Amino acid sequence: MQVCRTISDIRAAVAAFRGAGESVGLVTTMGALHAGHMTLVANARAAHDRVVATIFVNPTQFGDPADLENYPRTEEEDLAALEAAGIDAVLIPSVDEIYPDGDETIVETTHLANTLHGQVRPGHFRGVATVVTKLFNIVRPDAAYFGEKDYQQLQVIKRMVCDLHMDLRVVGVPTVREPDGLAMSSRNVRLSPEDRAAAVVLSRSLDAAAQHAKEGATVAELDRVIRDTINAERRAELTAVDIVAPGTLARVEGPVTAPVAIMISARFGDVLLIDQREVTP
Repeated sequence: MQVCRTISDIRAAVAAFRGAGESVGLVTTMGALHAGHMTLVANARAAHDRVVATIFVNPTQFGDPADLENYPRTEEEDLAALEAAGIDAVLIPSVDEIYPDGDETIVETTHLANTLHGQVRPGHFRGVATVVTKLFNIVRPDAAYFGEKDYQQLQVIKRMVCDLHMDLRVVGVPTVREPDGLAMSSRNVRLSPEDRAAAVVLSRSLDAAAQHAKEGATVAELDRVIRDTINAERRAELTAVDIVAPGTLARVEGPVTAPVAIMISARFGDVLLIDQREVTP
């Protein structure tokens, strides 16, 4: 596995792959890797001759400086995991490498970035879209792989790729969960034992909503069962419940007669967790 710290080095590595006629898949990460990331790698590995990963804690998608400072950084363990998973090259750039002096260009999906979870974290998706555009331009993969847990992020990236006529596929991969149902996240390591146990309420609320959808519930009833379930957990501070049309994220109302996407977020202590599920009636 080639470990690259500069744009020129990763471009040279990818050029060698391309020169051999090989396809390239990309997995972008912020490190602190877990089994969910490895599932993205496995999907890319199955579809491409070569797989490139990136590890970059992107400062522009953090609204709270403390959140950026506290984000887990485990480079040595991450590199071992990526090598074991068969990654061919990994880019670990500095902030200055990605955002050089004088950098002023941003990329933003003007509607998708500023609705739903984007209202909870203003500017977050602008930072995501900007850094992902940079990484796509640097690596120029055939396809890039993202988890469906970050559902709004996935829709933002798909819209961006379509709107900017980028020549790659964006592949969504189903959420990977712990045995008790908690969605895997690099943030989970920051939870206290008590908050870790309480956080399972997120997946429980989605389970309850999925069951109600099959029983003919309305959107308002799904919203209520999610809120009641999460609010019953005293360690959880519910921040958002959004029930929308898959893909477009348009608001939906009335009886659930077609698939809907449910996105939720809650704080446990100072850790904000998100989860999602598409449910069908």
